[in-house]
Amino acid sequence: MNRHQLEHVVGAAARIADDDEIVVIGSQAILGQFPEAPPELCVSREADLYPRRHPERADLIDGSIGEGSPFDQTFGYYAQGVSPSTAVLPRGWDERLVPVRGGALRGATAWCLEVHDLLVSKLVAGRSKDLEFARCVFAHRLADPAITRERLAGTELDAGLRRETAVRIERALANEG
Repeated sequence: MNRHQLEHVVGAAARIADDDEIVVIGSQAILGQFPEAPPELCVSREADLYPRRHPERADLIDGSIGEGSPFDQTFGYYAQGVSPSTAVLPRGWDERLVPVRGGALRGATAWCLEVHDLLVSKLVAGRSKDLEFARCVFAHRLADPAITRERLAGTELDAGLRRETAVRIERALANEG
């Protein structure tokens, strides 16, 4: 997914949910802060998102322009309507959201996770695709390791998962699998 495609799907989601503010919390949130993100960070066909003022309408988005929908079949990308609690995020993440306006958004605003908050979310999840995403972000120097560690410290987690996530940060920095 590229920036124009993200704007397009967010604009469509905003119309479906009747909410002109959409929060993007998945990997494609990287396009908010880095519109020309490296191609390996833009491989996902989906934008994980929810209406900011009406999160309960995420299912409408998923049902209308989700995976396998006519929208997906026509454009080759889609929206995954998610819950605000889908991602584990550091305290204050909502104050650091990156606004995207204009373009194909048709008056809507896409509120994208800031890169360090996005990384913490991905590293806590710990799936292989998330770890690869983090390695690429660090390899392209799009995030500061010290800030990522600080954000992890500011995330509500049990001690075991915090330690595991800290190890994942170091492995991503070392470009290890």
